[in-house]
Amino acid sequence: MTTTFRSAMIIGFLITAAMIGTALFFQYVMYLDPCPLCITQRVIVIALGIVFLIAAILNPSGWGQRITGLLLALISFTGILVAGRHTWLQHLPPEEVPECGPGLQFWIDNLPAQEVIQKLFQGSGECAEVVFTFIGLSIPEWSLIAFLLFFIFSLKLLFRKP
Repeated sequence: MTTTFRSAMIIGFLITAAMIGTALFFQYVMYLDPCPLCITQRVIVIALGIVFLIAAILNPSGWGQRITGLLLALISFTGILVAGRHTWLQHLPPEEVPECGPGLQFWIDNLPAQEVIQKLFQGSGECAEVVFTFIGLSIPEWSLIAFLLFFIFSLKLLFRKP
């Protein structure tokens, strides 16, 4: 049984929707406030979801599928970088963890966009805190796995034979 392009895009969209639903559950039911890197990862997941949804609606063929693969690869690679940085921060020894600074809203209100993006990638002390694990992996580690899988899938789309 082969999966059509459209059904693969719908499945991708549903996975990203489930990821955002899970993040909102953690935030509003379990009261786990997201750190700046968590928020950045959410934005990346939403971007992936938008590409999946648009591709499912348009159902492109040929080069359209390759362009979809390229967009998904770029977005998921960005997710790998952010989730990888977040995971790295969580594994630092306590004495090397960056200090907690002002929150994301303060950065957005008072700093130029380029500096906000730079600070988001640097992370802060709150990003190093592990507040939840499932099967021994933290939320950023699970996100890293998801972004890696999305990246592999996107490469398959990008380089598959017509």
